[in-house]
Amino acid sequence: MPGSAKKWLPGQLSWLWLTTLIIVLDQWTKHEVVAVFTLYERLEVFPHFNLTLAYNSGAAFSFLADAGGWQRWFFTAIAVGASVMILIWLARLTAAEKLQGVALSLILAGALGNFYDRLVLGHVVDFLDFYWGDYHFPAFNIADTAITLGAALILLEMLLSAKRERKNNE
Repeated sequence: MPGSAKKWLPGQLSWLWLTTLIIVLDQWTKHEVVAVFTLYERLEVFPHFNLTLAYNSGAAFSFLADAGGWQRWFFTAIAVGASVMILIWLARLTAAEKLQGVALSLILAGALGNFYDRLVLGHVVDFLDFYWGDYHFPAFNIADTAITLGAALILLEMLLSAKRERKNNE
């Protein structure tokens, strides 16, 4: 029954199916890339897009990648803390806050996908390589994409909410 999850899951926790789906997709794609590619090997898929294998021991865009190892546990702790906060936030959302539920579920999936990599592998597996000429955007993965989409949806919700509020105040 489509509405049955609402009966036993508070707030927007029913979106955790999306979190699970994204984590499975993220881990499966990372596993496949690690199995097929050697480090930094590239396969051109389309102009301006390659598949490659890169390891990131830091945060976004390899921030703190060469910090000596402490960053693994630092970013792992951040992922755990953020995940707990997101779960609480999801549980407290109302039925009308579906867009926020989707957004937070995507962010949670990304955080947990990269958390797993850091905890088990000691680094995050990246493989999506977009470039223009000689400039390559830092490689990323499905988890990073989910975090980015989730953040964009939160911004969209904020804009829509502000627009609704202005309309209601007229």
